[in-house]
Amino acid sequence: MMLERVLPYAKTLLSSCIQEGDVAVDATAGNGHDTLFLAQLVGESGFVYAFDIQQQAVDATIERLKEHGLENRARVILDGHEHLSKYVEDEVAGAVFNLGYLPGGDHSIITKGETTISAIKQLLSKLKIGGIIVLVIYPGHEGGKEERDAVIEFVSKLPQKCVHVLRYEFINQQNNPPFLIALEKMKKLPD
Repeated sequence: MMLERVLPYAKTLLSSCIQEGDVAVDATAGNGHDTLFLAQLVGESGFVYAFDIQQQAVDATIERLKEHGLENRARVILDGHEHLSKYVEDEVAGAVFNLGYLPGGDHSIITKGETTISAIKQLLSKLKIGGIIVLVIYPGHEGGKEERDAVIEFVSKLPQKCVHVLRYEFINQQNNPPFLIALEKMKKLPD
């Protein structure tokens, strides 16, 4: 057996819960890699909602989808993931976040703990039983440690009967490597 690196493991988890016909969310569209992956998972009868606050990311994601002929399977939204309930009404099978900044973009524009936690709360209410939210956390940039700490504090307090929380990381890597947190919804959370 070979240990999966963080990004491949994120895809393994998403593949385990998202099927043809499902609805999925890419909370941080970035350059569109995860949106494309989700669009492939949901198939022709499913749908993906992708969010980003930067026009550059929205454009890159739309272009990536068009290159693969999958633009009809996704809606790429120029808005923060903390507003996802305005757009997503369906039950969600899986969601992914890549926290930090847009690779190749302005490094001063970053995800923040309060908006990420707001999006997680909204997704948990929409997530189907057995659905998974995957967060890839990059703590090495300015503001990254604060977001990491806020997210970990929040997810650590989720009721274990309702949500299983996994932390997956390689602890002997240098320079603040990314790690993964996965939330699997086991039952409806109390209001």
